[in-house]
Amino acid sequence: MSLFSKPKYSTVVVKKKDIPKGLWTKCPISGEIVFNKELEANQMVVPKSGYHFSISAKDRIAAMLDPGSFEEYDENVRTADPLEFVDSKNYLERIEDAKKSSGLNEAVVSGMGRIHQIPVSLAVMEFRFLVGSLGSAVGEKIARAAERALTQKCPLIIVSASGGARMQEGIFSLMQMAKISAVLARLHEAKLPYISIMTHPTTGGVTASYATLGDVNLAEPGAMICFAGPRVIKETTKQTLPPGFQTAEFLLQKGLIDQIVSRLEMRDRLGELLRALFVKRESAAVAAG
Repeated sequence: MSLFSKPKYSTVVVKKKDIPKGLWTKCPISGEIVFNKELEANQMVVPKSGYHFSISAKDRIAAMLDPGSFEEYDENVRTADPLEFVDSKNYLERIEDAKKSSGLNEAVVSGMGRIHQIPVSLAVMEFRFLVGSLGSAVGEKIARAAERALTQKCPLIIVSASGGARMQEGIFSLMQMAKISAVLARLHEAKLPYISIMTHPTTGGVTASYATLGDVNLAEPGAMICFAGPRVIKETTKQTLPPGFQTAEFLLQKGLIDQIVSRLEMRDRLGELLRALFVKRESAAVAAG
């Protein structure tokens, strides 16, 4: 063979094996790629950056409460269509679609449970159900959870995740803000603690009412908490909000939020607060006699 002739090598084309979809998730802050099973085991919190992905209401309840202690109430309280509302789709059709996508009957799960053996009444909003909008059924379930705390003489915890009032119900939706706030006032008079937890996002009428009325207002890191979102404000005022303006961190500086608590620490922090606000006070009252 000539020194300058090309050797006859056979060419082998190796196809890169396709990586199955749904195994990895990219962190929107750090760009870190996290194995989904690891993320789920960490309550959907990215280990390095601490970014909090959304989780379902039932997953949140399982993470917060003592195992096996949750008893759901008012599962069959469902929305009606008082205005017979129709936009591009019938309102009741939207409700049915939301039921299928979320596996729930409404945008909140409520009931009784225990945190470190302390009984609590609980309402946890589900953003996947029509962006966690506050309709008449949601308001009724949350009001009943507060009334249950009064009846059982135990603390109330509400976890908010909402796009605000449900426009398809008009004034029937807006009335829920006042109804829930009135029950919370009775809870305050009874000296029973109410702890509010705001997650991403908590907006509109939910922020303007019960989400910010807690004896202690907690928030997850990076949560957007506001009445009107940045896009609406920009369209209305023609001004761009400063970076981080409506985040939990900004509101902590301004005093609206009492503490920012990682989801990984929430259960233990709630235990500490409940012992301070409820257990010790009850023990002191019994001792006083």
